[in-house]
Amino acid sequence: MSDGTVNRVYLALGSNIDPEQNLPEAVRQLSRFGRVLAVSRVWETAPVGLTNQPNFLNAAALMETPLTACELRLQAIAEIERLLHRTRDSRNKNAARTIDIDIALFNCEILRIGHRKIPDPNILTRAFVAIPLAELDADYVHPENGRTLAQIAGDFKPQASEIQLRPDVVLLEI
Repeated sequence: MSDGTVNRVYLALGSNIDPEQNLPEAVRQLSRFGRVLAVSRVWETAPVGLTNQPNFLNAAALMETPLTACELRLQAIAEIERLLHRTRDSRNKNAARTIDIDIALFNCEILRIGHRKIPDPNILTRAFVAIPLAELDADYVHPENGRTLAQIAGDFKPQASEIQLRPDVVLLEI
């Protein structure tokens, strides 16, 4: 149970099965567990690993929640993923999915929840994680490497052709 603290959480969102419906619905559902402060624009990227599937739409959300990181992951996110019919392919972690919600950053903490590490290591290696997060808070300093999200996202500019803005998909009108 949470201790009354309000936590600031940055979430990475992705979908390649009906993403135009599932991403906005995921954001709506997140609002049941705290206050969604901002959402990034939506970005389209080719799938990683298993390439014979539709492109992914990716985004990020910033929220405040009384939940701990563990409660958020194991209760709220798990419930939203179930509600949106997320299935996991034990043979391929890169399989198509209705929704994927990951805690990218939690306050300024360094944590581990099961096999998941926070900050999410993909912030440093994947444009589809770094760029949407930088839209939410360009000046946020990564707690492990000391660089801002804007600096990290800037590392991906040469590969900008790999990530395309999708202005036709709006997650939430705030």
